[in-house]
Amino acid sequence: MRRIAVDAMGGDGAPGIIVEGALSAVREWPGRFAVSLVGIPERIEAELPADVPDRIEVVPASEIIVGDESPVRAIRRKRDSSIVVGLGLLRSGEADAFISAGSTGAVMAGSRLLLGMIAGVERPTLGTIFPTAGPPVLVVDSGANIDTRASHLHQFAHLGSVYMRDLLGLERPRVGLLNVGEEQTKGGDRAVTTYRLLEEDEDLHFVGNVEGHGIIRGMCDVLVCDGFAGNVLLKFYESIAGFMAGVLEAKLDPEACGDGLREALTMLDYTQYGGAPLLGVNGVSVICHGASPPRAIKNAIGVAATCVESGMVEDLASEFGPTSRRARVWRRIRRR
Repeated sequence: MRRIAVDAMGGDGAPGIIVEGALSAVREWPGRFAVSLVGIPERIEAELPADVPDRIEVVPASEIIVGDESPVRAIRRKRDSSIVVGLGLLRSGEADAFISAGSTGAVMAGSRLLLGMIAGVERPTLGTIFPTAGPPVLVVDSGANIDTRASHLHQFAHLGSVYMRDLLGLERPRVGLLNVGEEQTKGGDRAVTTYRLLEEDEDLHFVGNVEGHGIIRGMCDVLVCDGFAGNVLLKFYESIAGFMAGVLEAKLDPEACGDGLREALTMLDYTQYGGAPLLGVNGVSVICHGASPPRAIKNAIGVAATCVESGMVEDLASEFGPTSRRARVWRRIRRR
């Protein structure tokens, strides 16, 4: 049975929120996977019920990496932290995926240092699913890379396309480039160069530049941008459902709203998609929001299981590997 390692000490409500999400996951998907809760045993066990499911185990880790620590330094110094131990389980093959709502920087640094990069990938990217009026859209990058080159964005498009193909079964996902206008000359030199790379790539279904209003309308399946713009977009998206609910509750009679309105608001709820995989590292490493509720943790575990079951990492390795057809393309682009 596949095993998902979960950082039980990461996140605002850890370990209680994490344990509750893990319990929900094993109950909702019986027989699909087991979960290893990594962290301080006595704190985790205090949150577990008397009848612990046999697919839940506790893996000891005595240290916790907090958000204000230097990510690389913390990974190197805190060898017995829940993040390092959890990633170590993945690297050794004792787990098939790792999930954390802890320090995003530490998870990214640890994933690169302990798991390594898929050959041919220049930088990993965070892929976050956003709800839209239609099918969901994957935003790459949503916070891993602030400064990027056109070649990085081009690779993000491929990383995101493989993920959407494996996760949602989209054979040829539509790729859009986030920009301030639809014209291919918009956005400065990097945007223009990226547009050309995406347009010339026959292996991508590129649909052109996508403006902000086009995201919610579902104009693409994969939205490419740098991590600065993607993270701003993510934080706005995360807040909008709660904001709208508050406005409506203040202005309307709650009974008049009904279940239909509440159901509509859940379309904007990021927790239904769980966490964001760090695409490009040599393993399934999923990062969750620090304020994730149990539902988000549960769904992140489901996402991680789907990534493993679909063979996503192997597919990415085939896409970028030195013997792949695309390897020559990447080398040519890097020489530009």
